[in-house]
Amino acid sequence: MNMSLSNKTAVICGSTQGIGLAAATILAGLGANCILIARNEESLINALKELPLIEGQQHSYAVADFSDPASVNTAIQNIVAKDLVKILINNSGGPKPGPITEAITNDFEQAFSQHLVCNHLLVQAVLPGMKATGYGRIINIISTSVKTPLPNLGVSNTIRAAVAGWAKTLSNEVAQYNITVNNVLPGLTNTTRYTKLLDSLSEKGNRNEVEKQLTNSIPMNRIGQPEEIGNVIAFLASPAASYVTGVSIPVDGGRTPAI
Repeated sequence: MNMSLSNKTAVICGSTQGIGLAAATILAGLGANCILIARNEESLINALKELPLIEGQQHSYAVADFSDPASVNTAIQNIVAKDLVKILINNSGGPKPGPITEAITNDFEQAFSQHLVCNHLLVQAVLPGMKATGYGRIINIISTSVKTPLPNLGVSNTIRAAVAGWAKTLSNEVAQYNITVNNVLPGLTNTTRYTKLLDSLSEKGNRNEVEKQLTNSIPMNRIGQPEEIGNVIAFLASPAASYVTGVSIPVDGGRTPAI
């Protein structure tokens, strides 16, 4: 099975921690030249130091704030002006938790901009190079809420579904160029996002009990690790996944009830 990413440049968004950093580390270990994107330059510099560096590899970073699509567009345009990007990992922190009845319209607008609009700007920038070389991997990190809406994540459920619909449409349009578009749907994973969700759910109850209930809801009876999500991302980015496109893959220890 060909998992080598040697001589392939990958742009990984939200890559200073959690799933994004885990994915970048694994991609780098497979030979990819990684370009990290996030809003905090100091965190980017520190994350860059954690990446494996094989002889001939070059890793770099770009600063962009996903709450400002213009800054994301500037960053990716600067990248494609000098690098041929063959792998794009769309990953950004999710909307704040809360019931949908308490969300204001601006919450939806901001989340739509941060996720779908920024994803689209990134894709538009890298597509010409992918088409020219006949190799492209676009991987969106979304949520299992695409399969089954999750409690207390009203805005997130809504926006994640929109991104999934966008991705499926895109996959059909670019498949002829040997470009695949897939979604990875992490379940409960040991990240800061999980901690914030736990905090929100624990406001009116015992934190340990809430965490126990969440863990018990997973058939594997444990919270996932970022590296476990990163491994699936790496497979989809590799030549081995050449005939996989337009799908949404839960990586959740079996928690999602849908087939």
